[in-house]
Amino acid sequence: MDLSRIPPQRLRRWFKAFNRFMILLWRLGLGSYGNGTRYGGYVMVLKHTGRKTGLTRLTPLNFADVGGDIYCTAGFGQVADWYRNITVNPRVEVWLPDGRWSGLAEDVTGRPDRIELFRRVIIASGFAGPLFGVNEKRITDGEVEGLLGTYRLVRIQREQAVTGRGGPGDLAWVWPLAVLILVLLLVVWGRRRLDRAPPHPVSLNTR
Repeated sequence: MDLSRIPPQRLRRWFKAFNRFMILLWRLGLGSYGNGTRYGGYVMVLKHTGRKTGLTRLTPLNFADVGGDIYCTAGFGQVADWYRNITVNPRVEVWLPDGRWSGLAEDVTGRPDRIELFRRVIIASGFAGPLFGVNEKRITDGEVEGLLGTYRLVRIQREQAVTGRGGPGDLAWVWPLAVLILVLLLVVWGRRRLDRAPPHPVSLNTR
């Protein structure tokens, strides 16, 4: 399936729905599970500020760690909401499989080594690249340069580790609560089965 043939507006709606699911996994504390696999790729969550509302926004993105800096791409180009937000407020936070960091985001699409950096991000994206019709093994430098006419390449310089509320795993309390509810339901279900079971016949044998 080549997602590059799907109308951009429809594709953006699909990805928004998928992004909600990915964010839920991170908030449940499952963001690191399966992260970095060959097919799933490397996934982070970018925490940024809405340019109009001032509200906190969360966006899952594929990324590549190059020399300690985080690189990602805006596949929808300059119309991507998260990209437009960081151009107004570049101070962001990233949730990575190995930790949570504050950082400073900037567009580096014009860098001389942009082609190599773009390839690194695509390789780290797992199945996402081929889904968009970008095969890192076959794409030429000229084709990459053409994509960078619409794609945006973003670098996030990590500043310091972040702890406290509002980070990955903030909904991890759901797991013990869910287990407790499940145990209670099983107990209730077991008692109801016993109550509904027919009584054992009474033996009248007096021998």
